[in-house]
Amino acid sequence: MIKKVISLCFVFAFTLILCSFATPYSSDEKPENKIEGKIVYNKKKHSITLSWPAFGSSGNYTITRGGSHLASDFVAVGSTSKMSFTDNKPNSNKYENYYKVTRNDITILISLENQIFGGNMYFYDRKYEKAETAKNEINSHFSKIGLGGPNGEWTTKRQAYYFKPNVNGQTYDVGGSGSASSPEANSIELGFYSHIGGLGRVPSDVKLGSIFTRPHLSGGANATCTFWRSVENVEVMRDFSWTVSQSTSARRLLIESTSKYISDIGNTNFWGSGGFIADTHYTTDRPDWKGQQQWYTRNTVFPSGSGAMGGSYNMVWQGCVNPPQADEKNSPVPTTPIIREKPFLFIDKDGEYKVFVPAWQKDRVGVSWSSTDMGQGKVQDLVTEWYVAKEGDTDVEINNALKAGKNVFFTPGHYSLNAPIQVNRKDAILLGAGIASVTLEPTEKNTWGCIYADDKDGIIIAGLLMDSFNSTTYQVRIGAEGAKADHAVDPILLTDITCRVGGVQSKNIQIQVAMQINSNNVVGDHFWLWRADHGSQKGGDLRWVRDRCKNGLIVTGNDVTLYGLFVEHFQEYEVLWLGERGRTYFFQNEPPYDAPNQASWSSQNGKVDGYAAFKVANTVKEHQSIGMGSYAVMTGTDGNVNKKNGFEIPNSPNVKLEKMCITRFAGSGNIQNVINGTGGSTATGVKRVAVYNNGEGAQPFDEEFTLPSRESYPAYINMEK
Repeated sequence: MIKKVISLCFVFAFTLILCSFATPYSSDEKPENKIEGKIVYNKKKHSITLSWPAFGSSGNYTITRGGSHLASDFVAVGSTSKMSFTDNKPNSNKYENYYKVTRNDITILISLENQIFGGNMYFYDRKYEKAETAKNEINSHFSKIGLGGPNGEWTTKRQAYYFKPNVNGQTYDVGGSGSASSPEANSIELGFYSHIGGLGRVPSDVKLGSIFTRPHLSGGANATCTFWRSVENVEVMRDFSWTVSQSTSARRLLIESTSKYISDIGNTNFWGSGGFIADTHYTTDRPDWKGQQQWYTRNTVFPSGSGAMGGSYNMVWQGCVNPPQADEKNSPVPTTPIIREKPFLFIDKDGEYKVFVPAWQKDRVGVSWSSTDMGQGKVQDLVTEWYVAKEGDTDVEINNALKAGKNVFFTPGHYSLNAPIQVNRKDAILLGAGIASVTLEPTEKNTWGCIYADDKDGIIIAGLLMDSFNSTTYQVRIGAEGAKADHAVDPILLTDITCRVGGVQSKNIQIQVAMQINSNNVVGDHFWLWRADHGSQKGGDLRWVRDRCKNGLIVTGNDVTLYGLFVEHFQEYEVLWLGERGRTYFFQNEPPYDAPNQASWSSQNGKVDGYAAFKVANTVKEHQSIGMGSYAVMTGTDGNVNKKNGFEIPNSPNVKLEKMCITRFAGSGNIQNVINGTGGSTATGVKRVAVYNNGEGAQPFDEEFTLPSRESYPAYINMEK
């Protein structure tokens, strides 16, 4: 994403700015010599035994117990000279026992939750804590470890904050007034690579006060780099000010009141490049997206009304109740043809951690849940059916868990791989929390990719960031080349997926395609595929040869449906669609900024300037997409680089693109046509095409596409076993 400046009339101009592991109760870096304790629960005796290595110089170890890691009261339960202790009368719920073991001013904290989930997941329990406790800790992370500033954009820290269901009418709302951005609101401020999750069965089980995501650019008015954060399964009682851009997910929410959906920082001068929200119910106020460039909203309920709710170019409202009326920028789509909501962690009635896996639904309108019912789906026990991965786990351990029939829950962390994660069985699930990152480290061994899924029914991959510090063929591959299986009864689901090429690595990388979908019947629900336009290394023309990636997404499978597709800055066709009966609902794009000259950026055997952002191959007979935006920002060039078409499709009666928009934000280069040589140039402002009438424009030249092949597979990998 690029930083954009918006005037009172929402006219954008360009401004380019280069923009671990914590203990359960500290925001500092993980100590190198951290003392680790162990805990064993005896269910038959309902007793808990602690053990720890020796620490301190003399005297007994004293043990105190609280109901949570930030409990208001820790009570003394014993003292011992040994390095173990058994509590025979713990709190009734085994997860509500946090022990501090102290000797000579050194204290360690031991709990079952920390042992299962590691130190990057933080659990809050209103039964034992004051209302402000969770807010204070989350906000301290935002400020003390840089999650809110420019350095936070590139940190390897990952964290998730989970709230246990409220009891006895209590809430996590500390109280306050005004919009969430104001100091008086006492908001939770959620930073980079952070996640808020409610552990109830329905959103109203966890009541928060207000949530704010603070932009760090242009004095807080510019949210175009407010990336990588998520929130789900909670009720927001006062204000939800989700001031964000790409790779930000808000799901399964109950929003009782909101002054503005978008922050009032900067008032009408605010700008952003978001975003995604789904499965959410606003009960009181209709939100206003104000200066957002675009937004995709799915299966959300709004109070009655039909007026516009902000936005500048491309707003898609799918399966929503009371959406805005259709106009040139608003595209209400009546239903969501096929969807499965993202799985989530919760605490069941028996006090155990479970994962809810929602069922597939067709032609849905509105949310998947009610005030008393979590919705259709199945419940899986976390401890018995899942492998809980923690930062430091290897690809060998993760792949062995998958082979053993376990699903994988990635706790927040930065996972370094020497080989790809291989999803090779039916109904396997990979679920990340806290924007967990699956990373190709700069070794010579892993030159293949981050995640490879075989052509199997029911696979789910959710909540993961794919990062490449090394060259590779793909980052994500779904199905082998030539995959033919029919998954119509139990499709493959990919949700909240980010692929990032460049930005953080210090060496040159060469990637052919960020994601390739070869399987049929795949549903994608919110992608950001990003060849980074800024980062830790120098930009400009040098990036063109240092961070190489041809395509963001290639689809060869049939019957692939994508919701909320963001793809930016790749060097050839950013989306290349070769499969039949594909559907895309909402597409956002910016071309590469850094093509040094036209000769280095020409398609169709050099006959056409630039590459279309969304290319449906001439061989395709049936395709449908709606809500398509491509925005010119061509700055790292010789001043003479243009793109002929924003979108290219064959002149076939069953290939249909609707509600397309192009404009120029910065640079001298232009998108010269909306689609197939028609629609006009960005040189004279915003251009829109409501529906492309097939045959009106010139069909693109026929061409052959060089796709990854089996010859690119390393010999040591056999994905078919």
